[in-house]
Amino acid sequence: MPKHMFLLTIIFLFMEANTFSQSSNKTYILVHGAGHASWCWKKVVPLMESKGFKVIALDLPSSGNDTNQLKNITLDNDVKKVTDAAKTIEGKVILVGHSSGGIVISQAAELLGSKKIEKLIYLDAFLPQNGESVFSLAGKIQQTNKESSASGADTRQPELLLFSADKKSFEWNPEVAQQIFYHDCSPEDVAFAKVHLAWQSVATLATPVQLSESNYGAIKKYYILCTEAKDMDKSSLTSYVQCEKVYELASSHSPFFSMPEKLVDIFAAID
Repeated sequence: MPKHMFLLTIIFLFMEANTFSQSSNKTYILVHGAGHASWCWKKVVPLMESKGFKVIALDLPSSGNDTNQLKNITLDNDVKKVTDAAKTIEGKVILVGHSSGGIVISQAAELLGSKKIEKLIYLDAFLPQNGESVFSLAGKIQQTNKESSASGADTRQPELLLFSADKKSFEWNPEVAQQIFYHDCSPEDVAFAKVHLAWQSVATLATPVQLSESNYGAIKKYYILCTEAKDMDKSSLTSYVQCEKVYELASSHSPFFSMPEKLVDIFAAID
């Protein structure tokens, strides 16, 4: 091998090793949306790990099959799950929230602060200001879309939500959920999701977050908008809360199933 080619090879290997080393220092905590759990990240986790990232996919206490237990679960329980996981990691972590998980990571970031949270990534998620909840933001989005003549389905419409007798939990109607959440997913992924969808605590979606500019406001935020999502058009959210950058992904509300490689590429591109 010519000397100059040998040197170029050494330089390339050094750059690759340095990039991998930087990636391996990053820890992502993945937070699912309502009725879901860590299973929704089953394609994403190995792809991220192959890039050298450390990944923790959580199961939030607000989602499960015991409606008797769910009636006592609050947003605080979900937030504690995230903060406890973050505290087990040395150094900073990156929080990723999908859908209603955006509310959870926001409140967790408020408690942990910028010394612990490197950045927040909202995957087609609810991006709150102080005092807002999933339900209040859903209403805000619906009103904004109505005023701009944009179309967007109301996630609280009766045919999509099936409530428990005490109205303290709900489950997604699996037939409607297929069209709203997974319309571009494979039949195998749709079947998998239908089997695993669980009941969701209503309180966690109705509880307003308590956020401050000094904590939550000081942490960099990035938004990934799923432009083909049929649940509702969330494009207006980033006009209320500043984000460093908004990425667009031409997918349904569930890109972790339909295009996990493209999703992970965006995660990796967020610097």
